[in-house]
Amino acid sequence: MLAASLLLAAAGSSPARAQGLTTKTGLLTCHVARGFGWFVGSSRTAQCQYHPTGGTIERYSGTISKIGIDIGYLAPIVLVWAVIAPSSVPSSGALAGNYFGGAAQAAVGIGGGVNVLLGGFDRSIALQPVSIEGDTGLYIGFGIAALSLTFEEQDPNLEPGPPPATE
Repeated sequence: MLAASLLLAAAGSSPARAQGLTTKTGLLTCHVARGFGWFVGSSRTAQCQYHPTGGTIERYSGTISKIGIDIGYLAPIVLVWAVIAPSSVPSSGALAGNYFGGAAQAAVGIGGGVNVLLGGFDRSIALQPVSIEGDTGLYIGFGIAALSLTFEEQDPNLEPGPPPATE
């Protein structure tokens, strides 16, 4: 929880927040693949969808990595963040980039966790302030989290389909 507190302080000092120019623009939902923690870190793939308020759904792919205490197995999970940006209508693909912050998780059969992340274009986007996840597995982890997102451009002639499987 100390890492989460430190990150909240850092999020409060981002350029966008310093100017008071932040708006909740939508939700980012990520389907994260199952995986193992290897004592000092882990990395799992993620398929994400950004649901902007009054806009077109955008798809992103990426990885979520952790450095710190990270021991055990986690089943696939879904993470949901409120997206805070300097504009109420960020440009297409604006969530692409790297995010960093604190993370804490625990599961013995069923568990939960939080991730507090800041990054994106010019450190101006916050995945705020806490993502809530439902975990299953046997796992404990806390430390620094990193999320790297790549925008998946879509052919405007194709109809959107369900998100790709994460397993």
